[in-house]
Amino acid sequence: MKSIVGINKLSFKYDKADILKHISLDVEQGSFLSILGPNGSGKTTLLKNVCNLLKPHNGSILIDEKDIEKIKYKELAQIIAVVHQGTDVQFDFSVFDVVMMGRFPYLKRFQSEGKEDVEIVENAMKSTSIWELREKSINEISGGERQRVLIARALTQQPKVLLLDEPISHLDIKYQIEILDLCKRLNKEQNITVITTLHDINMASRYSDYILLLEEGRIREMDTPEKVLTEKNIEDVYGIKVDLIKRNDNERPIIIPKNM
Repeated sequence: MKSIVGINKLSFKYDKADILKHISLDVEQGSFLSILGPNGSGKTTLLKNVCNLLKPHNGSILIDEKDIEKIKYKELAQIIAVVHQGTDVQFDFSVFDVVMMGRFPYLKRFQSEGKEDVEIVENAMKSTSIWELREKSINEISGGERQRVLIARALTQQPKVLLLDEPISHLDIKYQIEILDLCKRLNKEQNITVITTLHDINMASRYSDYILLLEEGRIREMDTPEKVLTEKNIEDVYGIKVDLIKRNDNERPIIIPKNM
């Protein structure tokens, strides 16, 4: 399987604090990868390096087999779309206008959106079930709806890779499942590679093809959920004892903390 994101011996630091240490991994095109780890383990920092918001101090990143340092901003935005943590939008735009902003990488200077751009936006909004919200203000809709708007905006970039930083934080369980169901459907139906940071271990187990477990800026393990989510890994990385439960042999493991 082709690697869409390749990271080789990546290290990153803020001032003198080492945040990421010798990270090497390959993400298969069309896969769903969740990044897990305690607060401060480097999850968001790793995503910001992958989308070139931060520059590694050592190592290299290949995006679609090209060195990220040699990819121009607009070209990179046609390959990778990012939904950052939080759903605040500072201005009172309509939902349609917010989604249309995702077409920026395809427009030349002073060029207005055309018929094709409008069609792409409409398709993205319908695929995320927000078309009926198109005339509403972005500040009039719920947090779960706003998250779908930002995912739709990312889809209008027609990316190969969708990066999501804690996409279900601050959402109730209904919207958490709705957002991750949407991401999984886009992953399977459109072959979009999904890379997301998550805090919820059980959600990661349920939706991921692969899990990357970070421990103090290093890779503890990267593999299928069944191989990564072991009692020892959880205890060593998170400092809690857990039971693993599977209702049948084909089901992903469920993590339940043991009584203290």
